[in-house]
Amino acid sequence: MIRYSLIIFLSLVVISSAAQSKRKKGKEDAQVAEQPSSLAPYYPKKNYEPKPAKKKKKQKTTYDYDARERFYERMDEVSKQARKIEKESEKPQNSDPMYFGHKRPPKKHPPGKMKYCKVCGLRH
Repeated sequence: MIRYSLIIFLSLVVISSAAQSKRKKGKEDAQVAEQPSSLAPYYPKKNYEPKPAKKKKKQKTTYDYDARERFYERMDEVSKQARKIEKESEKPQNSDPMYFGHKRPPKKHPPGKMKYCKVCGLRH
């Protein structure tokens, strides 16, 4: 019984001495303390001072001398198209409801001879 207790005691002494020898001391111990953890996270140190102002370059004026003329030419074209559309709408096929979208007014046939029209979707 004494042998068993002596063996257990010696094994405990060996284990405790091995545990103490694994622990790092000195500089290594200080580095372990500086490692980031959830208790002491790593925050990098920043220099919070204003950045130096950048010098602005002198910009040249970049406009086209013909831009105004081209603008007025485009406006003339648009107004010509608007006048042309207005003139087209005055034609009888667009203004008179008798035409139903046809170039010439459709003939009115008797009820027995009426056919379905593909242009306006009516029978005439």
